[in-house]
Amino acid sequence: MFSRINSVGLFGIDSYMIEVEADISNGLPAFDIVGLPDTAVKESRDRVRAAIKNCGFKFPVSRITVNLAPADRKKEGSIYDLPVLFAILKASEQVKVDLSDTVMIGEVALDGMLRSVNGVLAIAITAKENGISNLFVPKENAVEAAVVDGINVYGVENIKELIAHLQGEKLIDKQPLTVIKSDNKLPVPDFSDVKGQLAAKKAMEIAAAGGHNIILVGPPGSGKSMLAKRLPGIMPDMTFDEAIETTKIHSVAGILDKNEPFVSARPFRSPHHTVSPAAIAGGGTMPKPGEISLAHNGVLFLDEFPEFRRDVMEALRQPIEDGKVTISRVAGTLTYPSSIMLVAAMNPCPCGFYGHPTRQCTCAPQAVHKYLGKISGPMLDRIDLHVEVPPVDYSDLSGKGQEETSAQIKERVNKARHIQAERYKNDGITCNARLTPSLIRKYCILTDDASQYLALAFERLGMSARAYDRILKVARTIADLDGCETIEKRHIFSAISFRSLDRKYWGA
Repeated sequence: MFSRINSVGLFGIDSYMIEVEADISNGLPAFDIVGLPDTAVKESRDRVRAAIKNCGFKFPVSRITVNLAPADRKKEGSIYDLPVLFAILKASEQVKVDLSDTVMIGEVALDGMLRSVNGVLAIAITAKENGISNLFVPKENAVEAAVVDGINVYGVENIKELIAHLQGEKLIDKQPLTVIKSDNKLPVPDFSDVKGQLAAKKAMEIAAAGGHNIILVGPPGSGKSMLAKRLPGIMPDMTFDEAIETTKIHSVAGILDKNEPFVSARPFRSPHHTVSPAAIAGGGTMPKPGEISLAHNGVLFLDEFPEFRRDVMEALRQPIEDGKVTISRVAGTLTYPSSIMLVAAMNPCPCGFYGHPTRQCTCAPQAVHKYLGKISGPMLDRIDLHVEVPPVDYSDLSGKGQEETSAQIKERVNKARHIQAERYKNDGITCNARLTPSLIRKYCILTDDASQYLALAFERLGMSARAYDRILKVARTIADLDGCETIEKRHIFSAISFRSLDRKYWGA
């Protein structure tokens, strides 16, 4: 006796159709699962056997072979419990229903209850793309799966409930389409709390508007972390496509909020400086997303930047440039998106007061040089905006004036990002930070004065080709904030002023 049930397998944030085949034949009792299963899949034999018995069905005392096809791709996780169970019930003719237009996923408990699994959004998208009409998932995953329109999603609590539905005895209500909330109601601190620091706040606005990487350098207590933690409040609204892609990554990683299973606010990730390269880039036997992918379409904030291990910082270089990270392991090679905005904050020396206008630095010159040397030249070159955050004056702290709010800044950022979205709608990018050299030549049109000024700065400052490109990208963003189609001299001047800090501290 033979049966076949549709399911979906995960490989990174991508998924693919799987056929769960079951064959029950004469011979010594045995239960084998083939098709490159990992340990969690193999252990489903015991879960399925106990669940079948505890739900009042008979477990076949025969030779049972379950195949997960295609058999040449590694299968992992507990998502195949439900289709394996139903494949056995169908093959033993204890359940007689047509499941050709149905996909099942879910972990089965020993008493027949269904437990939630990861990656449901990617699974629902694949099921719909393959013409599947009905998707049965654990009840906790139903809201997440129902984000996808055009497929019937059913949240199931236990095996008995599902069988009663399939046999028409008691139908399960279809999960209504999940309404996506576009507004960001996360409790983010407001920029109005930050006194003074007008140049730093302007730099943060430029970074948010264009998606640029930024590094903040200043003494302790000057407000570097305070500025960075308020950045989510001025980040532009996510597009639907960005939200879907970000949600898929968080779903695969298993960090989605069950009550809000859709990421509508740009991620803000802030790992501790003891993080490992695998935790930053991703890894594991079957590679999982790292911090750089979990921050996709959002912000990766690295506080105390020089305290991060050198190999961690160097692991960021290629993903920052390419917008993706490729992880190779024995089990396979996976590529995760990593289109992030890197925000780094650091002191200028171990004691923090090198270059301070009033406090004396107590570090030896060699200690300062060693500390700053932890940030490599190629890493620094990939950061668009270098911003000095000086000590705050008493007059600014004690002033009664009202500072600009995050909502006011965000309004300008959204306008600038809307201009970019319209400009690049046929080019496959959404912001100025992702401009390629060919697109820079196409869209970064300079006035004669701006071109002459940039040529003079390039020669005198000894810029690299990468620095030249990044200055043009930043100038393009500043021009967008000003509502100018052509880049003027003042825009180039502002962009260059945010690239000069390396000459003060690193002596470039």
